[in-house]
Amino acid sequence: MKKVLMVLSGVFLSSIVFAQDVFRVSAIPDENPTELHRKFAPLGKYLASEIKMKVEFIPVTDYAAVVEGLAAKKLDMAWFGGFTFVQARLRTGNANPIVQREEDRVFTSKFIANAASGINSLADLKGKTFTFGSVSSTSGSLMPRYFLLQNKLVPEKDFRRVAYSGAHDATALQVESGKVDAGVLNASVWEKLVGDRKVDPAKVKVFWTTPTYFDYNWTVRGDLGPALVKKLTDAFLKLDARNPAHKEILDLQRASKFIVSHPDNYKGIESAARDAGLLK
Repeated sequence: MKKVLMVLSGVFLSSIVFAQDVFRVSAIPDENPTELHRKFAPLGKYLASEIKMKVEFIPVTDYAAVVEGLAAKKLDMAWFGGFTFVQARLRTGNANPIVQREEDRVFTSKFIANAASGINSLADLKGKTFTFGSVSSTSGSLMPRYFLLQNKLVPEKDFRRVAYSGAHDATALQVESGKVDAGVLNASVWEKLVGDRKVDPAKVKVFWTTPTYFDYNWTVRGDLGPALVKKLTDAFLKLDARNPAHKEILDLQRASKFIVSHPDNYKGIESAARDAGLLK
């Protein structure tokens, strides 16, 4: 009887521990930390209600920390760009993208220039100063570099100086201020910055838009239980802009809706990264 009670108490204790477990989420810091936290707060509350677990957002200082956090099982889910997803997949062998915004199937980057720079085309970048976002950013570095190379431009050879701002919003502000002549950032952030009047279109302009490519997704650890992964996936797919509470979440995520994602979507990103010498 005593042994039975010990077994039952152990089962009960395990259920308590699980009930108190925390689902840990992070995101690549492609915008400032305050903005990232503001964007995630309603989504985190919604996900907590759907999976019946506490959801905690863990901010990080750089892109590599999110990849490492998922690989080290310190994170359960992460918002990755295409390149950081590829890095996480190679690092873990089983990181799994569950959903992406519909917009991420046809993502683009915007090349922007200071209005006084005289830049009106990619060819005009020769001899100018230029900034990417983070070196690990898909839309702020990898794919723009890939398309520059496709257009016979080698940044370190053809530009007067190449820098990395660390984030898309920082790129726009550096170009606007004249700290650099030109730069590149993801189209979604650019549109938000213009819409929120955080950049002045009279001082900084778009002069080229890249072809489309797959980008951001929500990725989970490969060893999460199938039931939990299904709950998470279903929660994202249920978000409906006709529901006011859901619309707030979607608007903050700059999404019309979420769709199912798959690792094969990012083979082109991996190929581009290998061509650029960013993957061994």
